[in-house]
Amino acid sequence: MSKPDFSILAKTWPSPFVARTEVRNFSGGLIDSKTLANMDSQGAGPEGRFRIGRKIGYPVQSVIKWLEGRLAE
Repeated sequence: MSKPDFSILAKTWPSPFVARTEVRNFSGGLIDSKTLANMDSQGAGPEGRFRIGRKIGYPVQSVIKWLEGRLAE
């Protein structure tokens, strides 16, 4: 079985950033925002995390790289 091509997500996402609250929509339901928050607290979330007010965001390419790194064989 071949690995999924997560770069497709970047092509269909309307922004260069993904809000943590939208990561479920971005990933097609594969990752929940609470799971991502837990991973962030452990230092294992996507790189490039930023905060604007109370919202947390990530660059799209960082989220894609992070998802690819979490693929199970």
